[in-house]
Formats: sequence, structure tokens, C-alpha cells
Amino acid sequence: MNIQGLSAIVTGGASGMGAATARHLAGLGAKVTVLDVNEDAVLKTAHEIGGLGLVCDVTDGASAERALDQARSAHGPARIAVNCAGIAPAQRIVGRDGPMPLESFRTVIEVNLIGSFNILRLAAADMAKLEPLESGERGVIVNTASVAAYEGQIGQAAYAASKGGIVALTICAARDLARNGIRVMTVAPGLIGTPMLLNMPQEVQDSLAATVPFPKRFGKPEEYARLVQHILENEMLNGDVIRLDGAIRMAPQ
Repeated sequence: MNIQGLSAIVTGGASGMGAATARHLAGLGAKVTVLDVNEDAVLKTAHEIGGLGLVCDVTDGASAERALDQARSAHGPARIAVNCAGIAPAQRIVGRDGPMPLESFRTVIEVNLIGSFNILRLAAADMAKLEPLESGERGVIVNTASVAAYEGQIGQAAYAASKGGIVALTICAARDLARNGIRVMTVAPGLIGTPMLLNMPQEVQDSLAATVPFPKRFGKPEEYARLVQHILENEMLNGDVIRLDGAIRMAPQ
């Protein structure tokens, strides 16, 4: 897929990997719509890249439908959709105050898993109506999981379950959408230098970075964005999960 001139949607695009991906795709000539719940930040990112910034709650069907309608009106139907929206609260299944509130678990599943599926289903429906490109391809959807899908740490029950769901969804969605010429891939990042990690005390950051076999540092959001570019451009990448983690395997805590 040649990215130049194509319409792209990036969720969670107000910061971190989403913002880096939005900037990178815009730099490659894509017409980018950035979605996020943080209005000020999403508008700032969109302004920086000359794209469209929209407030969108990915867990809400109507909100996502409105956002994709607006994106379609501005840029045409998207051939590229990248799901970066997510949350990562930590909470033990049974803590000092008793069992984890069910609503806490539900919220993480809603944002990370159901939110990703919500955008996937709507973007895929638009892509399926497009004329195929020369190769027969109509679009590409990239979801974001985590190494926690494989090695969830203590306190990550909800997060690990949500990301494990995205991993399991990948091959199913790719097979389901193959007849439409739509590819589906997932990236499972390890320790990436997003605001969540970079706001930790420096000694904590150094300790975490030391657990990465090589290179002994956090990944960069821009490295995630470049991997997304490669996925878009490499037609044989479909129905699989790529770990972006410097060979880290997470310890229990």
C-alpha cells in the first residue's frame, strides 16, 4: 500500500504512540484524522500535522460513528485505521480492601478491547465499500496489544485480559475480512517511552529500562510509528502480532 494521499484514522492520537503515528503518517502524505477523548490535546496534535482532530469515545458506538462520518466527509473513507487508544490502571484481583470492583475490570475491557473492536468494525465497513487498489487490497487495520497479553504482571489482570483479547481477535478478524481485501495486524509493545512511563521518577525509569535485554532503554513512540508504516506497506503482513519489545519478557512484578 502506498500511503501517500490515503485517508487514515488514528485513535488515542493525542499523545504517545498515537500522536507519533499520526505525525508519521501525515509526514508520509496521508490525510489523518486523530481521535481522542482529550479535546485540547487532540486538537493540538491535529493542528501540528495539518489533520482533523475529533473528540471520540471509542467505547460508545454513536460517538465512533459520528467521528468516522466526520472523517469521511473531510478526507474520504479511510483505507488506514490504527487503534492506539487505551488505559492501563493497575489493581490486584484481591487487595487490602477486598476484591477488585467489577466496574474497574469492565472499564478497562470497554476501552482497550471493545473500543478497538468498535473502530475496527466501523472502519472495515467503510473499507469494504471502496474500490480495490491494484493488488486487490482495500485497507489495513492495525491494533495495539501489549506484551502484557503474554506476561501479565501482578496487578494487570484487567489490562492483560484486554490486550489478550486483541491478540486473539487478530487472526479471526484477518480471516473474516480477507474476502474484502482488508488486512488486520497487531503490534504488542513492551516498555515504550510514553508519558505514563516518562512521568515516573528517574530511578524507576532506569530500573525498568535495565530489564530490557537489548537495547537497554525504553522503546520510542516513533519506533512504533515506523513499524506501522512497514505493516501498511508490506502486503504479506496479515493476521499476526509483532512484539516491539527489545526481547523483554515481563517478570511477575
